[in-house]
Amino acid sequence: MLIFECPYCGVHADETELHAGGEAHLKRFGPGSDDAAFEGYLFMRENPKGVHLERWRHSFGCGKWFHAARCTMTLEVFGTYSAQTLEPPKELVDKIKAKRPDWSWREFGGAAT
Repeated sequence: MLIFECPYCGVHADETELHAGGEAHLKRFGPGSDDAAFEGYLFMRENPKGVHLERWRHSFGCGKWFHAARCTMTLEVFGTYSAQTLEPPKELVDKIKAKRPDWSWREFGGAAT
């Protein structure tokens, strides 16, 4: 079972108290974008075997959205952080890289090291 710490209220909640919201850090394209960019936003999602950055909502708690880094193979949770951040915190990337030196995900794997 997954257990996350909500970065807002500090509660350690298991996945039954939360709602998964899909991939984190997606770039949204507005009305002026072309069809290919909008199609990519709607349908092109990462589904890695390994560490993944996701959105979660503390639905049976404070109700706020946050981001989490977890491994899809082992269910290991590396940490959580505010949904208002544009990239994962350097400390979290360093923690992931310490256990998975070859990790990369979109532009975040090597950017913050």
